[in-house]
Amino acid sequence: MNWVTLIIAGLFEVVWAISMKFSHGFTKLDWTIVTIVGMIISFLLLAHATKSLPIGIAYPVWTGIGAVGTVIAGIILFGDKLSMMTWLFVVLLLISIVGIKLTS
Repeated sequence: MNWVTLIIAGLFEVVWAISMKFSHGFTKLDWTIVTIVGMIISFLLLAHATKSLPIGIAYPVWTGIGAVGTVIAGIILFGDKLSMMTWLFVVLLLISIVGIKLTS
């Protein structure tokens, strides 16, 4: 169950990162609120997951989910373009996240 909590925490990291972009430097109140709420939920879920998961496992998985998710969301929502080399490193990051889960 703590792995599910950790994955949800990582997804909320994507929520706050993307909503921060939509907030335009915290000048749009509605998106600023979504950003702050997303941050709080993400951190609380991470804290809950670390009650039983080692921080050395939980933190990299949390940030990795946030990073990969934000890259994908940026492509879908903002039309971000990635070079082939960048895609390679995103795939390596995803492989690393799965590897950490499988070996812990």
